[in-house]
Amino acid sequence: MTTLYIATSNPGKLRDFAAVAVDSITIAPLPGLKEIPAPPEDEPTFEGNAVLKAIYYSRRAPGEIVIADDSGLEVDALHGAPGVRSARYADDQHFPGPPSATVDERNNLCLLHALSNLPENPKGRYRCVLAAARDGALLCIGDGTVEGEILRRPRGTHGFGYDPLFYLPEQQRTMAELDIRTKLSFSHRGRAFTALLSALRTV
Repeated sequence: MTTLYIATSNPGKLRDFAAVAVDSITIAPLPGLKEIPAPPEDEPTFEGNAVLKAIYYSRRAPGEIVIADDSGLEVDALHGAPGVRSARYADDQHFPGPPSATVDERNNLCLLHALSNLPENPKGRYRCVLAAARDGALLCIGDGTVEGEILRRPRGTHGFGYDPLFYLPEQQRTMAELDIRTKLSFSHRGRAFTALLSALRTV
């Protein structure tokens, strides 16, 4: 049994990874992550940030394989925004949102505001890059993408991030309307993790 330590405290991401892990793999959050100062995520690409974080956090768990991700939403009509700034989109735009809104809710409202004068249901994609490292050395990378459209009203209560707005035409549902197994069978994170596991077998 191999344990892969994920450098995230996001429960949604941990749940997603665990759902697609094979029987010989155990997924666990990196121990003591909350006490480790976060590195600056200042790379201009998803791959750059994922590699930076994986190398950084692997130095805190000697001998273990540590996985870090960077993922987000790219909207064509916004020239690829929010992109690598997806988790901080509302803050970057100084978008206040309602006082009781969560970070995800603020980001979704900020996105809808940015799209308010643009054509309906613009195309976009979710992207995820995962990097695995051990003892400060990069082992491999997995990349995953899923295409979709951006709705003007949220639908569904599952998932997190922009899932309630990300519509999959072939499923006729948003990411937030899918059960976890269905979602991970073709989502950006599921595809990236499958690619990463395949690459890990060769290192």
